[in-house]
Amino acid sequence: MKILLRADVDGLGRTGDIVDVARGHARNFLLPRGLAVVASSGVTAQAEAMQKKRALKAVEDKADAEEIVSRLDGIIIQISANASETGKLFGSVGVIEIAQALQDQVGLEIDRKDISGETAKEIGTHQFTLHLHPEVEMQVTVDVQNEV
Repeated sequence: MKILLRADVDGLGRTGDIVDVARGHARNFLLPRGLAVVASSGVTAQAEAMQKKRALKAVEDKADAEEIVSRLDGIIIQISANASETGKLFGSVGVIEIAQALQDQVGLEIDRKDISGETAKEIGTHQFTLHLHPEVEMQVTVDVQNEV
């Protein structure tokens, strides 16, 4: 059965794609949830409009990601944590703390799933990667200091 996807469906396609699925999957899952409509001759124009809208959104998202890169260029994120005299942290500084620090210090709300890097377990500078867009990512320097 050919259907037009009205939303992104994992393992099946993206918004505006016309895909062929089993009748039962369409009838019992996709159609009742409003994720798809039955593809007919009049639906192809709607599919093209959805694909154009998706392409414009992708361009806007990339432009937003590049703006974030320019805002964060050269900025060092400061995080204070309890540490021993040898410089080892009591605990660690990970993506959750970095996301919170970005929110507090720069005003950017970045999902923790979009941040990757080794968890910081010592005082010093550490590098983390921000995945802002499939084509745009950047390195952020995090300076972990001893909380006095």
